[in-house]
Amino acid sequence: MAALRWPACANPYADEDPALDLPGGAQIRCANLRHYLDERAGARLLLVGEAIGYRGGRFSGMAFTSERLLGSWGPPYAPSSTHAPGWAEPSSTIIHGALADHEAERDAVLWNVVPAHPYRPGTPLSNRAPTVGEVAQGAPVLDAVIALLQPRTVVAVGRIAERLLGERAHAAVRHPAQGGATACREGLARVLDR
Repeated sequence: MAALRWPACANPYADEDPALDLPGGAQIRCANLRHYLDERAGARLLLVGEAIGYRGGRFSGMAFTSERLLGSWGPPYAPSSTHAPGWAEPSSTIIHGALADHEAERDAVLWNVVPAHPYRPGTPLSNRAPTVGEVAQGAPVLDAVIALLQPRTVVAVGRIAERLLGERAHAAVRHPAQGGATACREGLARVLDR
């Protein structure tokens, strides 16, 4: 992951901005991701979102996961931003809340079609939809993740993931952003109750 280059995106596993990242921030995020995946070895679910957001994976290293959530998980997880209280992300709260409600937190891996943070030019603390090219660049990474994890159930979270995954998705749920929180929770409840 650290070797990938994403024009107009921040690679959380390689890129650091001294104004935004603690020293060694990329290494912190790599360590967070490694520990996260180790804890979830053999997970039966893979939830695939769109792209990393600045309040989530840009500083935590994991999809749909904020620094504030990492704080509740405790060590060895660590924040990597200079934002003192740590970033909070509404989508993180919704997705992890649904997983916790169904006691499935350790039985699911969260990933993104684009495992980088697309932002508006000159505004690193912004989010934008990934381009067609960025989605195409993320596709082989997602393929490798699916091959490595071999989940029993792949869930597309949002339309970009649904389009890319096609028939490989066993289910699709609404993305929690922009008014989709309730529909996302309900969709995840149907998947998790199976």
